[in-house]
Amino acid sequence: MAESAQLIAPQAVDRKVFRSAMSRFATGVAVLTAYHEGQKFGMTVNSLTSVSLDPCQLLVCVNHGSATGAAIKASGNFAVNLLDRDQLHVANSFVGRNATRFETAACSAGPANVPVVDGALATLNCRVSEVLASGDHEIIIGDVFDCSHRDGDPLVFFSGSYGTLQN
Repeated sequence: MAESAQLIAPQAVDRKVFRSAMSRFATGVAVLTAYHEGQKFGMTVNSLTSVSLDPCQLLVCVNHGSATGAAIKASGNFAVNLLDRDQLHVANSFVGRNATRFETAACSAGPANVPVVDGALATLNCRVSEVLASGDHEIIIGDVFDCSHRDGDPLVFFSGSYGTLQN
């Protein structure tokens, strides 16, 4: 009979060390947007990934209690806007409670009035499929019902800083 691996009990990991370790994973930068009860919502995220090709799905992670997360859950729709390397100002516009968001970032109304970032490398419009609670975040899985993209270079995030890819 084959010997099985032993499960290792989880141990408390220092949050700062974990955050620093995860910052070594380079990611793209996106702005997550929603529209609910006549108001636009948005936030900069880098916790997103594709989930499935059949059906086309992606997931994003948002803090419990975020206004954008609440708007997404209430409206059932959202957009993921993947930013171009020249859109650092857009990424910064959507960070923090007092961010200027739609005052400084050019956006147009997409399906269901969800704002889409003008000039984004790609925009994926989604309907909420599932919301899962995990730790201090919620994982929102969306069914992609419309998407578009263009050629360009992405804005990336690595080790706490924005940058670009060097080809």
